[in-house]
Amino acid sequence: MKGYPVRLPLDVALVFSANPEDYTARGKIITPLKDRIGSEIRTHYPATIEEGIAITTQEAWASRNGGKLVVPKYIREVIEQIAFAAREDKKIDKRSGVSQRLPISATENVISNAERRAIQHDEKVVVPRISDIYAALPAITGKLELEYEGEMKGADHVGRELIRLAIAKTYDQYFTGANMQQVIQWFDLGGEIQVADGAAAGEVLPTLRNIQGLTDKLTRVNVGPKDSPEAQVSAAEFVLEGLHAHKRIGRNEERVFTAGEKQPRAAEKPFEREEGQYRPRRPLN
Repeated sequence: MKGYPVRLPLDVALVFSANPEDYTARGKIITPLKDRIGSEIRTHYPATIEEGIAITTQEAWASRNGGKLVVPKYIREVIEQIAFAAREDKKIDKRSGVSQRLPISATENVISNAERRAIQHDEKVVVPRISDIYAALPAITGKLELEYEGEMKGADHVGRELIRLAIAKTYDQYFTGANMQQVIQWFDLGGEIQVADGAAAGEVLPTLRNIQGLTDKLTRVNVGPKDSPEAQVSAAEFVLEGLHAHKRIGRNEERVFTAGEKQPRAAEKPFEREEGQYRPRRPLN
C-alpha cells in the first residue's frame, strides 16, 4: 500500500535542549536526533555587562511582596562582572562553562539577604550591599565546575577571588582618577570600622561619616546626603570594598576595615662614587 504525506495544521513546536559534551562522549548531538530537528539555534554568552544585566533583571525573582527594593547599579554590575571574570578564569572548567544562571541565582540570594536585614531592623527600604554578595557565595560556587588548580585552592577561595576581582573592575569604572588619599590616611592613622552584613544602616552610617572624605565621594555613584541611610551605607561600603580589592586598605573576615599592609621599601643602594671613564695620558715627546 502506497503512503501519502499529509500535513496537519497543528500549532505545535518541539524544542530540544542539551549540552552536547554531556550527551555523548564525542561532544556532538547524535545524528538521528539532529536529523529530526528543523533548525538549530546557537546561543552565546552576553557580549557586554549591559546585556547580562538586562537578562538577569528579566529572569531574577526580584518582585516580592516586601518593602521597597532599590538595587544600586554598581551592585548589579559587580554580580554580572563575577560571571564575566569566571568565564576567563583558568581555574574554571571551560567545557562546562559559566551560564547566565550564576548571576540570576546570585541576584536572588543578594536580595534575600538584604530583605532579611531590613526585616530584622524594620527598615523601610531594601538596599543590597557588597557584603550581601559575599553572603551569596554558595549561589556562586554552586554554579562553577573547577579544574584541578581550582579544586586545590577550594571553591570558596575561588569564589571570593572572583568577587574581589569583580569589585575592583566595577570600582575602577566609577572612581578612576578620584583622590582617595584622605580616606586611606584615616585608616593609616589607626581608624577602624566594622560593616557587618547584618548591621542596621542607622547604626553604621554615623561611624562612616567620621571617615574623612568618604561621604564626599559617594556622588560618583549618584548618592548624596539626602538619600536614605540604606543607600548611603551601601555606597560607602562599595568604596571601602573597592579600596580593599586594590589592597589600599585591609579587611578581615569579621568585616572590620583597617589600614592596609605597608609594602616593604626597596633596599637603598650603598653610595657609590661615580668614576669617569679612565683615559690614559698622552706621552710627552
